Order: sequence, then C-alpha cells, then structure tokens
Amino acid sequence: MLGCIVCSCIVETLPIMQHYRRKVSEIPKIHTRNISDLHSSTSTIYNVHEPIVQNKIWDLTKQIRWYALGIVITYIVTLSIFPGYISENVKSNLLRDWYPIILMTIYNITDLAGKCFTSFYLLNSIGKVSWACIARLLFYPLFTACLHGPRWLQTEIPVVLLTSFLGLTNGYLTSTLMILAPKSVAASASETAGILMVLFLGIGMVGGSFLGWLWII
Repeated sequence: MLGCIVCSCIVETLPIMQHYRRKVSEIPKIHTRNISDLHSSTSTIYNVHEPIVQNKIWDLTKQIRWYALGIVITYIVTLSIFPGYISENVKSNLLRDWYPIILMTIYNITDLAGKCFTSFYLLNSIGKVSWACIARLLFYPLFTACLHGPRWLQTEIPVVLLTSFLGLTNGYLTSTLMILAPKSVAASASETAGILMVLFLGIGMVGGSFLGWLWII
C-alpha cells in the first residue's frame, strides 16, 4: 500500500498528468442553447461542450506507424522463439531438466536489464530502432542452427548467449519504442499514441504466440 501511495504521488508530478489536469480546468461550464425549429414553435435544449481538438485515430496511427511496426516485429520474433523453442527443443546432458528453467530465468533477467538500460542510454533515432527490430529476424536462422547445425552450436554456451541477447534486445527495444512513440506526437495525443502502441504490442504477442505454436508442432 505504501508503494502505491508513493507511485501515485510520483505520477501526479509527470508532465503528461499536469497537461491533462490543465485541460480539465480549461473546459468551460456546460451551457444550453435554445434552438427554434423552423417548422414548429417547439424549442429543444441542447447541452453543448466547447470542442477540444483531437487527432483522428487513423492519422495518429500513420504518425506512429514505424514505432508500431517495430513493436509488432519485436514481439513476433521473441514469442515465436520464447518460451516454445527454449522449453521444448533444447537438450543438455549436463543440466538435464534444469536446462529450460535456467534458460527462461536468463531470458527474464536479461529482458529486465534491457528495459532498465533505457534509463542510461536511449536511442532517439526511429530509423536505427526500426533496423534493430528488423535485424532481430536473424534470431531465426541462429536458433535453427543451434537445433540442426554443427554439434558445437548445439552446446549450452551458444544457446545461453543467444537467449541472453534475445531477452536483452527485447527489453531494450520494447522500452525504447514505448518511450519514443508518445513523444513523436503532440502532447494532447500522447496518451492515445500510448494506447495504440499497447494495441500493436498485443497484435505482436498474438502473432508471435501463434508462430511459436507452429514451431513446436
């Protein structure tokens, strides 16, 4: 409960929260207008709000399309490999049944490390971030090589290194895209941009989970 109170206080100091607090205070009081019907003497009272300019969803989607594409590709690649491939396909005579558990632990730790790393260094170029997301497609042939390639690639060290890099890049690119997308639009549309990014993240998760299921089959 104490943590929730502290987080609540911190949230109130964020620029985005202050922006919307100001917006609410600027909305004028609801007023009514009597509109006479040209063909009758009946009057109707309408409640009219002062219009607030909002970006159309489609226009906003086009503005953040590269960020959205990046998050979709990132999660398709990640979830088509993890946890399906890691839990079902890898084998170790040394670690035996602990091998998949250790790999999953390594992935989660490196994923967290990647998310935290954005607080020290944030890649601000959407071009570089997009290419990094596309470059993650190389994980497919690399993990396939660990499964069907030379015997030395099927050992524990290459798989552990690839799993670590998979988690690290997933965490870093996810945080980077989620940070940059709302900043790439007007402040009034940043919340909507964040919601759209979560939608595309969900699309990537569904696509990756489906491909991971096919990989297991």
